[in-house]
Amino acid sequence: MKLWGGRFTKETDALVHNFNASISYDQKFYRQDIKGSIAHVLMLEKQGILTEKEREDIVNGLDGILGDLDANLLLIDGSQEDIHSFVEANLIERIGETGKKLHTGRSRNDQVALDMKLYVRDETVLVNQLLKTLLNELYQLMCKHTDTFMPGFTHLQKAQPVTLAHHLGAYFEMFKRDRGRLCDIYARMNQCPLGAGALAGTTYPLDRDYTAALLDFDGPTFNSMDSVSDRDYIIELLSALSTVMMHLSRFCEEIIIWNTNEYRFVELDDAYSTGSSIMPQKKNPDIAELIRGKTGRVYGALISILTTMKGLPLAYNKDMQEDKELTFDAIDTVKGCIALFTGMLSTMRFCRDTMEASAKNGFTNATDAADYLVNHGVAFRDAHGVIGQLVLICIEKNCSLDALPLDEYKKICPVFEADIYDAISMRTCVEKRNTIGAPGIQAMEAVLKACGEYLGAQNLLDAIHKEDCRKK
Repeated sequence: MKLWGGRFTKETDALVHNFNASISYDQKFYRQDIKGSIAHVLMLEKQGILTEKEREDIVNGLDGILGDLDANLLLIDGSQEDIHSFVEANLIERIGETGKKLHTGRSRNDQVALDMKLYVRDETVLVNQLLKTLLNELYQLMCKHTDTFMPGFTHLQKAQPVTLAHHLGAYFEMFKRDRGRLCDIYARMNQCPLGAGALAGTTYPLDRDYTAALLDFDGPTFNSMDSVSDRDYIIELLSALSTVMMHLSRFCEEIIIWNTNEYRFVELDDAYSTGSSIMPQKKNPDIAELIRGKTGRVYGALISILTTMKGLPLAYNKDMQEDKELTFDAIDTVKGCIALFTGMLSTMRFCRDTMEASAKNGFTNATDAADYLVNHGVAFRDAHGVIGQLVLICIEKNCSLDALPLDEYKKICPVFEADIYDAISMRTCVEKRNTIGAPGIQAMEAVLKACGEYLGAQNLLDAIHKEDCRKK
């Protein structure tokens, strides 16, 4: 059954049907389609457009279809053009002529706009929840590793000592911003397009505010042409998901580096690693590499929809059908990557001693050694040169600044005393950096407190949201 065809005298060519049809992928939002149809029918009865009996028959029929689809008792085949046609055809088959009244006051344009928005809205919440789980894991690791010293890097060169808690905290901030973006997108998309019709509304006395309220929207959209042609929320979501993947990819890149024999900062759990078919010693970070690789896939979805939308006149155009497959794929990819990454992170073992030794041997305390001289009256530019000479001596002797004898220090600058070793210890170098946002213990305690309060507040908001949903 087609939702159109009265003015056509020939059947659609089979190739044209297949090229035009979207049921192979838009069946993914059958729940949203049926949910939207039920809200539409409730509103039609409220407005006197349908009788109570008609509303009852249609809603019962739709509930039956939903139940059968959920239980796999009803299979979606490719004979229908899209999920909307499939549901309506099944409804008519079940309840007869009354089923034909389902589409009263509605166009497929505002119907698909609603379904897609409902689906994207639901998936935005799921991605946000996965990010919260990841943040909880990061928070637990940060709490455990406030005294796990490691080198911080710039240009992939060892720069200054930090803690693992501080390093992980950078990603905590990234993923927290990602959650904020998703919340912003949810708020902006939360207007209901149902009732916009094909592009110019309808002559039926619809109550769009009522329909919006039934579907948990903040209200109806304000322009019917924009309602059916708006894909900004998809572009925004794909942009946000691309940023999530960029953050995951950066983290994966570091894990891949840390997992090498040259670094040995981490050991991946066997459950999140693979071996080689020919080299028995290998333990490969395939999950991290695949997540890094799939980032381009999500980027591609964003570029695709931007390209699709860039030249479309108002209002609806069939080009917009291309929004679905790429969005579905990007969402599924991101959800899978976040879940796998969280599991990999939770089972990963951090090699504390190796990390600290790397920080020492990489001269990450060189700046602190220069600061020692400055605190003893030496101009910083002169102190910088002195420490540079000492680093050269250490490289020649294959030792760290911590292990260089005091007499070697004094040969270069007599200001040095035995307290230089305490001044350049990893613990001292880190703990005296206590401005907010720095890796020092006091600073990290304040940050961890704020992170804990953030997660606690989010848990409370989630509990309130779940209770509200239960009441509805």
